[in-house]
Amino acid sequence: MTGAMMLPEFDQEFAETRKTLERVPDGKFDWKPHEKSFSLRDLAVHLANIAEWLPITLETDELDFTAASFEPFEPGSTAEILDRFDGAVASARKALAGATPEQLSETWTLKSDGEEIFTMPKAVVIRSFVFNHNIHHRAQLGVYLRLLDVPVPGPYGPSADENG
Repeated sequence: MTGAMMLPEFDQEFAETRKTLERVPDGKFDWKPHEKSFSLRDLAVHLANIAEWLPITLETDELDFTAASFEPFEPGSTAEILDRFDGAVASARKALAGATPEQLSETWTLKSDGEEIFTMPKAVVIRSFVFNHNIHHRAQLGVYLRLLDVPVPGPYGPSADENG
């Protein structure tokens, strides 16, 4: 398998995520459905950042969350979230397009404070930790939008909001 073979799925899923992120209302960034939940801003930022993990996966052999330094991103608008998302997706797509079968078969490890969370082939990490993780949080954002009475886009066909 090459990275190019994964591009149709990548393009579809991240385009659908962008459609969902476009619906995030600026004035509700601090809203959360439960005290243990992400705020709307934090969930949208998390979605904007997920594509950044794809080049990291291809370019490294492991990542320890506690040892890594990430710049906090605190957007003031949905437009800023979309700009971040678009940049991450463009970089990820370029990295994926150039991924070789050898690269994709190499193992990658995620750690937290030195403790291994998982080790898998990079192709599996991309599909699960990037693609599926994106889909999971996109669905979560759809629930947030529904609770805020914001029309929810349908990722695999028209939603109830789009059907009228």
